[in-house]
Amino acid sequence: MRTLSLTIVGLALTAALAHAQAAPPAAPAAPGAAPAAPAGTKATTAAAEAQAPDGKSDASEPQGFAYNPDGRRDPFVSLLRRGLDSRNSSPKMAGLSGLGTSEVSLRGVLTSEGDYVGILQGVDSKNYIVRVGDKLSDGMIRSIFKDSMVILQQVNDPLSLEKQREVRKLLRQTEEAK
Repeated sequence: MRTLSLTIVGLALTAALAHAQAAPPAAPAAPGAAPAAPAGTKATTAAAEAQAPDGKSDASEPQGFAYNPDGRRDPFVSLLRRGLDSRNSSPKMAGLSGLGTSEVSLRGVLTSEGDYVGILQGVDSKNYIVRVGDKLSDGMIRSIFKDSMVILQQVNDPLSLEKQREVRKLLRQTEEAK
């Protein structure tokens, strides 16, 4: 008999604990305020609206997290694109001056008046004839040889120590890679 009553008391305590954990803690009532209704009733919502100082419901306010930097940088903003606004950035220039070093490949070399002239193909599938000194969006043609071209590329990486690097574009690069 005693074991049965202990089991019943244990079950009642377990049920009370589960109910207490499931229900949110009730806020203390202000003096002179109406008693709170049980959770989940319409009276609870009306009481919460009546207790709001500005008369607005708490349900209309957005819930979530807002980042307040307080003088620190936002960890979700890229350091490489810092200060660039995609809405205000100028559209990409057309032609060779709008293409970067990584967006062109050397397709041919010609001789014109004793100098070498390169034929580049861009990602736009157009061919461009270039001479030494012609500019790309991120560099300049430094030299052209019979089987390659050297481009002096400007490095925009703030963490890099070098501000320029030479990029060599080889003629028939895809055939040599096989």
